[in-house]
Amino acid sequence: MRILVVVPPSEAALEQAQQMAGLFMGHEIEVASTAQEQNRRLPEADILMSNAFVPVTAGNLAQAKNLRFIQVLGVGVNHIDLDAAKAQGVVVADVAGANSVSVAEHVIMSLLCLYRPIVASHTAIQNGQWPLSQWFNQAEDLTGKTIGIVGMGRIGRELARRLLPFAVGIVYTDVVRLTEAEEAELGVSYVEKSDLLSISDAVTLHLPFTEETYHFINSDALALMQPGSVLINAARSELVDEGALVEALHSHLRGAALDVFSPEPPNPDNPLFSLPNVLLTPHGAGTTRQAQEQIAARALQNVLRFMDGRSLEDVVVDA
Repeated sequence: MRILVVVPPSEAALEQAQQMAGLFMGHEIEVASTAQEQNRRLPEADILMSNAFVPVTAGNLAQAKNLRFIQVLGVGVNHIDLDAAKAQGVVVADVAGANSVSVAEHVIMSLLCLYRPIVASHTAIQNGQWPLSQWFNQAEDLTGKTIGIVGMGRIGRELARRLLPFAVGIVYTDVVRLTEAEEAELGVSYVEKSDLLSISDAVTLHLPFTEETYHFINSDALALMQPGSVLINAARSELVDEGALVEALHSHLRGAALDVFSPEPPNPDNPLFSLPNVLLTPHGAGTTRQAQEQIAARALQNVLRFMDGRSLEDVVVDA
């Protein structure tokens, strides 16, 4: 079989792909790191190990007459035209939950950085300043605050477990409510969306992108958030109306931590770049070394299962 592996253009990712290729003895392996390389080689591929940062469109699939299986090297399949894959008989799978701990830890880090001026202080000291007065004016404890988790899936649950030692209140909202036993174990209470937004000191988003969740946080939702509250989005950029968020950051929000943007990379003139109360990271919340190793191992096993005709894990489209 011909296997196309698409990885980010980094030395570590390319090295990992080369190690993976060594396990497919007797098969033809190609590695791509850009959309152009993927699209040029995809027509000859039987299996695509897909990078979630590189789109797989209906047009791409129409050219890939030999393609039988797409294994995503990560969590989420928004970058793939699933209807086209289904119509073409292409099986699609991802690696569910592989980076849940990494994202949860990223959110904890973001919370602490939003409530203490860590980044601004570091930069000021590097520039020869001593911003102690800023620290006095802005630093706050996390303890005692109410954290609102939107989406209580794998990541939401891992986050709740890690928040408990901070002695915070935790509320959540989701389309599916946890059982009373699960809520007691995680120390969380269910509330409706509007209540979560109005009572939370910090709101963190952990939803997939669907038609229903598009601009889940819009101007109306932001207006419900408390003065001095913060927003964290380490899920999907489409969940937040970025223009409305910029206005809220100029008015009543204390700050925001964003790991996702549209487009990616964001345009250089993005108004978020000029705001002092935002924390920006490059869609890396779930890409720690440990998460990537787990993703690669599980994706590799799924590809081997497909090649052997065995049942697959984390199937999204079963053709």
